[in-house]
Amino acid sequence: MLALLGHTKLDELIDAAVPKKIRLPKSLRLPAARSEFDALAELRRIAAENQVFRSFIGQGYYGTITPPVIQRNVLENPGWYTQYTPYQAEISQGRLEALLNFQTLVTDLTALDIANASMLDEATAAAEAMMMSHRFKGADTRNVFFVSEHCHPQNIEVVRTRGAALGIEVVVGNHETFAFTPNIFGALVQYPDTCGVLHDFMPFIAQAHAAGALVTVATDLLALTLLKPPGEFGADIAVGSAQRFGVPLGYGGPHAAFFATKDEFKRQMPGRIVACRKTRAGSPRCAWRWARASSTSAAKKPRATSAPHRRCWPTWRRSTRSITGRRG
Repeated sequence: MLALLGHTKLDELIDAAVPKKIRLPKSLRLPAARSEFDALAELRRIAAENQVFRSFIGQGYYGTITPPVIQRNVLENPGWYTQYTPYQAEISQGRLEALLNFQTLVTDLTALDIANASMLDEATAAAEAMMMSHRFKGADTRNVFFVSEHCHPQNIEVVRTRGAALGIEVVVGNHETFAFTPNIFGALVQYPDTCGVLHDFMPFIAQAHAAGALVTVATDLLALTLLKPPGEFGADIAVGSAQRFGVPLGYGGPHAAFFATKDEFKRQMPGRIVACRKTRAGSPRCAWRWARASSTSAAKKPRATSAPHRRCWPTWRRSTRSITGRRG
């Protein structure tokens, strides 16, 4: 490679490729090399200096307790991540089954028809819900999205940022006094809200539907084990974080989010869905597979429902074409 580029040493290549103004003019001041054992011991000593305090920030992030029986038999169940031999597909089937269990749990707790196999975080899921609502109800004269001021701050800001990029006007206000107008295509509320208050959203959702708008409810899975689920009081979409189900805070995430909606909206739902494929002979056994992947499927990249995947489509096509030697 060096000969092809006209250099005899690697240092010459670096001098030619890396601008001097961004290079350090002197050698790095590094300590003497250590063994792996010594390095790990030093890291443990440094980590022991951390002081763990109780967090009162809230806003969707809470300390959790994961019972060992759940951790071992659900999260660490070897049946979901171990194959019989290295070349067999059981490991993929196990992962898909675990994701299907996640989808089933979300649909049960939200009382909605269908859920995808997670998203990046709650704020991103809220922005995707806004985009999906716009695909169904948006138009040139219907380009306003309402967000309750009682939503988590990060949800409001991410929705605002996504809306600005798409030319969508985002209005933040009090859902109890808000009046729907013909130019509003959707709304986002928080249940429970960012201060932990529970609101009755049935009148608000009835007004939204009367105006032809869709309503997204950002909610808490653990709270839904006790509260009335969004699907039962008319929500069209439910999003939220899975952090409450035993995932450590991790200095703020991100934590996997969920996205659930009604069956009539499934073709526009972002993300991927795991389903069971039965045999033609009607055998009770089935294979887990991606039933739909609107944001990542190669076949549907031009029609992807997530903005990042639509942007990446031309580059992805070129890269796969150069690697495989054929059209992707």
